[in-house]
Amino acid sequence: MGLVKKQFFPISDRPEVLVEVQMPYGTAIDQTSAATAQVEAWLAQQPEARIVTAYVGQGAPRFFFSVGPELPDPSFAQIVIRTDNQDEREALKQRLRGAIANGLVPQAQVRVTQLVFGPYSPYPVAYRIVGPEVNTLRQIADQVQQVLTASPLMRTVNTDCGQRVPVLHIELQQDRLQALGLSSVAVAQQLQFFLSGAPVTVVRQDIRAVQVIARTGGDTRLDPTRLADFTLAGASGQRIPLSQHRRDRMPTLTVRGDIADGLQPPDVSTQITQQLQPIRDALPAGYRIEEAGSIEESGKAMVAMLPLFPIMIAVTLLILVLQTRSNSAMVMVFLTAPLGLIGVVPVLLLFQQPFGINALVGLIALSGILMRNTLILLGQIQHNQQAGLSAFAAVIEATVQRARPVLLTALAAILAFIPLTQSVFWGALAYTLIGGTFAGTVLTLVFLPAMYAIWSKITPHHQA
Repeated sequence: MGLVKKQFFPISDRPEVLVEVQMPYGTAIDQTSAATAQVEAWLAQQPEARIVTAYVGQGAPRFFFSVGPELPDPSFAQIVIRTDNQDEREALKQRLRGAIANGLVPQAQVRVTQLVFGPYSPYPVAYRIVGPEVNTLRQIADQVQQVLTASPLMRTVNTDCGQRVPVLHIELQQDRLQALGLSSVAVAQQLQFFLSGAPVTVVRQDIRAVQVIARTGGDTRLDPTRLADFTLAGASGQRIPLSQHRRDRMPTLTVRGDIADGLQPPDVSTQITQQLQPIRDALPAGYRIEEAGSIEESGKAMVAMLPLFPIMIAVTLLILVLQTRSNSAMVMVFLTAPLGLIGVVPVLLLFQQPFGINALVGLIALSGILMRNTLILLGQIQHNQQAGLSAFAAVIEATVQRARPVLLTALAAILAFIPLTQSVFWGALAYTLIGGTFAGTVLTLVFLPAMYAIWSKITPHHQA
């Protein structure tokens, strides 16, 4: 199984292409709109782009279960492009990535992706860096980003903190505010009017209500060095000068990126994690690097499923005991369950299918198919012995008698799974069941009679 690619959930077969335009944090929405318009103009010349919808200042609404809408942000825009089929989607996606690499929108970070199945994860590979001091945290993040950027397995590597943007923190002295007859709410409202604007009224336009925002004029608000010139109005109308200072807090930075085409997130994360080990070993006290992205979501799913496996095995064993009424027969039936792996691994490798959640479901179903065949064979052996055949003859005759129906049933199942191999979502499950059913059925007809004869100490001399 080490040679088989690992996968959590497969990509979606929907025809949409998603484009994320991220300007430097703090960028005005009109600049974000201008950058988005450049991408839209390029898309207008592409025959695959049937419908292009842009969302400036926020992400698209959740039109697919694995889409996580972005919060309002004037420096962010998202474009949803609908094509007619998967071939057009792939062609447009590759061409757009090439245009971006050649400088289509140099002032923005542009990401071209598609929809995937499974729980929402913004990036397939991500590492979360946690620590108490922001400058040290950024230095560690830069080292991690260099490792990811240098890897040929990764592309569009970035951090969720973006470029450093000056932030003004204003600390209010409550005792002085009370002496001046002011409250924190009143100060916040005045500062909002000075800096970003405050709603003053609502004007109706046809059936829509448009909010009117008012703010102070001039360019004083654009110069941080002149903010100290602002004055607040006290309760009795007196003018109060504004003082300022900055205050930091402990953030968490995430270095993330997309993976190269044809690769799977678990395989890439495994190699990147090994490359990051020297950085982890040199981390100062109080700092840590955690895996995020699809690996984290896969871990959450496995944690949720693991408690169910012991229950599933216990119920299976109980049913087998009730069916066979023999502990030895129950053990023999259960030992045939993993025989399908012998056929699953070569088929997944041959057709280049990853082993993910769907293949795991197929493997569980496959074990049930093989145990059913074993029960049929054991039942025929017991029936032959009750009919008066010797133990050796009963085993041989049961194998001959049940070979045809078991093989025909397996062949019918294999043929029924072939159409599913064309499905993006169910393809890995179909290949798992095809390879496992074929190899497991053949091996069961050989493995079980031999194991039954060894277990029961049956030899040809018993035939008389």
